[in-house]
Amino acid sequence: MLLLLLAAAGYGAWYVYSPLEVRTLPVEVEIPRGAGLRTALAVLEKAGVTPHRREFELLARGLGKTRDIKAGNYQLTERPTPLALLEKLTRGDVTQAELRLIEGYTFGQFRALLNSSPDLRHDTAAMDDAQVLAALKAPEPHPEGLFFPDTYLFARGSSDVAVLRRAYLAMQRHLKAEWDAREEGVPYRTPYEALIMASIIEKETGLAAERDLIAGALVNRLRIGMRLQVDPTIIYGLGESFDGNLKKRHLLEDGPYNTYTRAGLPPSPIAMPGFASLRAALHPAKTDALYYVSRGDGSSHFSRNIGEHNRAVTKYQLKR
Repeated sequence: MLLLLLAAAGYGAWYVYSPLEVRTLPVEVEIPRGAGLRTALAVLEKAGVTPHRREFELLARGLGKTRDIKAGNYQLTERPTPLALLEKLTRGDVTQAELRLIEGYTFGQFRALLNSSPDLRHDTAAMDDAQVLAALKAPEPHPEGLFFPDTYLFARGSSDVAVLRRAYLAMQRHLKAEWDAREEGVPYRTPYEALIMASIIEKETGLAAERDLIAGALVNRLRIGMRLQVDPTIIYGLGESFDGNLKKRHLLEDGPYNTYTRAGLPPSPIAMPGFASLRAALHPAKTDALYYVSRGDGSSHFSRNIGEHNRAVTKYQLKR
């Protein structure tokens, strides 16, 4: 009996610390949500890993980890020992994928990016924008501008709702911090108005070094009740009908996003502003400029009055 016990103990120790048989490396497996230990072992066996079910179950039971298996995508780059594999599965040491939301993307572009990711579960694919906001418990009526541009890491097989929620909460956090530290006298009644301006600054800025000056000129216009007269708001309002060629008639057609015909801010952001644009909107440069025009090299010429601006337009746009 003693010999049998010693032999069993010896085999147990050998099993725990000996690398498992693996058909080919690397191995990638996905443990589904709600899977228990036996389901996880079946998935591993199908992928070419031989965990020796009975011994593995005894190991998990002995360590009190039979109910600790975490769902997710796992990658094995070398043959694991049973103990290392159990720790990996119960620690949730999943492989990560990433998705980058670019500054200036619209919500439509963000949704297309989510839908094209092979690493996400597409739970919002059949939802309209209002349903997406409801899933996030977001009180805003319009999704544009509510998601912070950043690189988001997630476990493969995660829901796109989880990524959206993280981007939404990140924007709320950054917007609140910048609003709380805002420059005294900025002409916004609410953080949402500041977000709208930040989105315009994001789309208007051609050279990052000029972002604060662009913000300063636009804030100056807003302060004196001058129309913002920025093309990106019109383009956003045109939506899918915009063919890439902004015409004079577009400037004359009134609509909620036409800042040539209507004073003040448009009703919503027009894109996802990055951190630099949020900061510029709430800490604009102190400038006398009311106008700016592209020099054609990415930079802008800033003017204090319409006469100076017209001369700059003649020089840089009309090339006279």
